[in-house]
Amino acid sequence: MPAPPLQLLSPTEMARADHLATTLGASVRDLMDQAGRAVARAIRRRIPPCRTLVLCGPGNNGGDGYVTARALAQWGWPVFVAALAPPHGDAIPAAAGWRGPRVPFTASEVARADLVVDALFGAGLARDIAPEVADVLRAARRLVAIDTPSGVDGANGAVRGFAPGAELTVTFFRAKPGHLLLPGRDLCGELVLADIGLPPAVLDAITPTTFRNAPGLWSLPSLADTGHKYSRGHATVLGGAGMTGAARLAAEAARRGGAGLVTIAALGSADVYRAGAPGVIVDTTTIEHQLQDTRRTVWVCGPGLGADDARRALPILLAAGRHIVVDADALTLCAGAPEHLRGAAVLTPHEGEFTRVFGPVGTDRLAAARAAAQLTGAVVVLKGSDSIIASPDGRAAINNSAPPTLATAGSGDVLSGLIGGLLAQHMPAWEAACAAVWLHGQAADIAGPGLLAEDLPPAFAGAFARAFARAPG
Repeated sequence: MPAPPLQLLSPTEMARADHLATTLGASVRDLMDQAGRAVARAIRRRIPPCRTLVLCGPGNNGGDGYVTARALAQWGWPVFVAALAPPHGDAIPAAAGWRGPRVPFTASEVARADLVVDALFGAGLARDIAPEVADVLRAARRLVAIDTPSGVDGANGAVRGFAPGAELTVTFFRAKPGHLLLPGRDLCGELVLADIGLPPAVLDAITPTTFRNAPGLWSLPSLADTGHKYSRGHATVLGGAGMTGAARLAAEAARRGGAGLVTIAALGSADVYRAGAPGVIVDTTTIEHQLQDTRRTVWVCGPGLGADDARRALPILLAAGRHIVVDADALTLCAGAPEHLRGAAVLTPHEGEFTRVFGPVGTDRLAAARAAAQLTGAVVVLKGSDSIIASPDGRAAINNSAPPTLATAGSGDVLSGLIGGLLAQHMPAWEAACAAVWLHGQAADIAGPGLLAEDLPPAFAGAFARAFARAPG
């Protein structure tokens, strides 16, 4: 089965795609008919015939619902329709095509149904669900949603007042950011992306800037027969005297990620670092002295570093103009002062660190990450189970493949080191961050239950193999 397309369209962009399709010869009526029938087919494949109630809104989402009801009824299903309001616009012909039974739009009718099809509002809802509508949706025992469960904002996955949980959501042409971002992702259940005949050429006019993170969005470095350790890059990880394990994890990740050389710049006692992996170089000279080696282009600053060392080291690195991955203590150093991070290549905050530096994330994490990237000029990886990788140029990727086992101490240090390792191999910052986030999640999947951060770097080989296998061409 082919992988779903990487482009994600906001509700506004999807509306534009629909409009552009009509200029290329598609009719709204045909698109609505294709959409409703696609929903009916998806239901039929998964659920045996049962008493089904289709809740129809007044707009095009409701029009899709009327077509769905008609298709299921033609296959012999006992289907009823409850309309929230009379149809308008392009939904009127679809509603007229439904000649089956209608019932009141009430919670008691919903409770009688074995299956409810939510065709009320879709992804473009711009207001909170009214309490009386929420009460009707709450009565559903089993629900399939058309486009998104009503109340889920397709642009960012936020819930507008209330949204029901669906076991299946059927959407069309391209997925929306809200299908991948929490809490919308969990409320959608299984997501089916249906082809309803929109010409792919409409994307040329829209030029999407939001993507699902996966191979094809980026390409991993390839090894040249004539390559050597310096051509694969030299990454340096700053190592503090306190939480030494963090720097060691980051260094191991950079090595396993493909950097030709990795150095730990030990700012405190170097004994623990020298007793670690034999392939890691330990340098105890000053940062200024180490920066004299122009081959050391990538630096990871923050994991386990400590506030004092971060305060001293980060400005020196930023002034030197190297590619810097900033995490942990170096981010906390810039609490309330994001301008101090200008010049960094990649920032990797979790939500708490992001809030300290940039202010509350709010309900629109995608917009917050984009704003932070534009403000600092750095790629921002807003970490979480739905990590967002935002570029200063407006591009953003959403990663939805990381398992919950990554919620363990040290996994963020591994991610920072892996980004550093890919940057050392001359990957552009956004692509390196996207690839690292994806590989990080795949490594966790390979390592399985009981994951410790130490398990991640050895699993990178399998993650890289998956990436090469799934790359286009």
